[in-house]
Amino acid sequence: MIIKRIQSVKGMHDYLPEELNVWNTTESVLKKIFKNYGYCEIRLPILEKTKLFTRSIGEITDIIEKEMYTFNDRNKKSLTLRPESTTCCVRAILENNLLKNIKQRFWYFGPMFRYEKPQKGRYRQFYQFGCEIYGLSNPKIELELILLLNRIWKILKISNNIYLEINSIGTITARERYKDDLINYLISKKKFLDLDSQNRLYKNPLRILDSKNKNTQNILKNAPVLLDYLDENSINNFNFVCNSMKKIGISFKINKNLIRGLDYYNDIVFEWKTKIPKLGSQNTICAGGRYDKLIQILGGPKTPALGCAIGMERLIAIINAKKNISREIITDIYIISTILEENVKFIQYIEKIRKNFFQLSIVEDLNIGSVNKKIIRARKFKPKIILLINDVLFEKNMIEIKYFDKKYSKIIPMKDIIFFLKSFF
Repeated sequence: MIIKRIQSVKGMHDYLPEELNVWNTTESVLKKIFKNYGYCEIRLPILEKTKLFTRSIGEITDIIEKEMYTFNDRNKKSLTLRPESTTCCVRAILENNLLKNIKQRFWYFGPMFRYEKPQKGRYRQFYQFGCEIYGLSNPKIELELILLLNRIWKILKISNNIYLEINSIGTITARERYKDDLINYLISKKKFLDLDSQNRLYKNPLRILDSKNKNTQNILKNAPVLLDYLDENSINNFNFVCNSMKKIGISFKINKNLIRGLDYYNDIVFEWKTKIPKLGSQNTICAGGRYDKLIQILGGPKTPALGCAIGMERLIAIINAKKNISREIITDIYIISTILEENVKFIQYIEKIRKNFFQLSIVEDLNIGSVNKKIIRARKFKPKIILLINDVLFEKNMIEIKYFDKKYSKIIPMKDIIFFLKSFF
């Protein structure tokens, strides 16, 4: 009987060692930069109560209407796999009373879940590296966040492959006035809009601005512009950030139709995008903005806040396209032993090496076979050096060191191995 193999769930992928070499290097850069700017790590649950998202994201959004993985647990309580983490972070901050803490900046990393049509750059389980900032209303914090992100792109050597779009969506009051005028403008053109935009016209007309349909975008060219409805404070903050970026030398484009897909945003919003073909239409790699009302919506005090999220799969795709980080998995030390009997002293010796060089990759060949076969196998691991020992050498307290790339070797006393490796590495 042939047993049928079980495949992974559609839209959810395995991440293999060669890929993770790039991931780990990229994550390391992100963590170092965020730490450099004073951010603290916070880890959040994957599962949350469904009402956390319906209350905060907005019920007339694609995420709530179409994309959430929601189910009842055994107590018939509605739970949801998190589709994004900003609301989760706010929940955690309120639940653990962290608003009174001196720490204002947080970062997190992990998987999110959305039931979308899988395609390039868009999966049903995907990873985000995000940050949230609380208690700061000065637009200098938006500028600092943009500077932080811009620094990451430079270190990862992808600055020339991405571009920044920015907009201000103003206050709730400004958006309500704008919505009325936008609806009045679009009513007579409703039949020319794409089907999604027709459905959104009265429910959530701002989402029409984000439509990818070309006919709809042509209709919007003569539509009212949200920037014209901003109050003085929103205008001043937006101008400060834009003018500061010009002086610093950060290129950007004002996109009057950029509104983000979540209802809780206000004032400045931004997206970094790429034109690299591998991502297809899913070209946004980082997005965020200000959300000054969200903490109140979730039961907390009035608190200014902002944040952003980096789509890791999309970022990795850009890095792989530019080949800025090697996918090769390098082994530092490969150990070959032909000692015939199990020897506790030798096992302790290997553990001593690992203890002194815990930051290195050390692989011991435990396969059955000759020394030649093990050396051939070692080539697949591309070690920097091979440590080779047999009964004769072990009896004399000596060890052979093979330089893998230079194709020669030498024998040294076992007691000198730690000193030698420190010098070598």
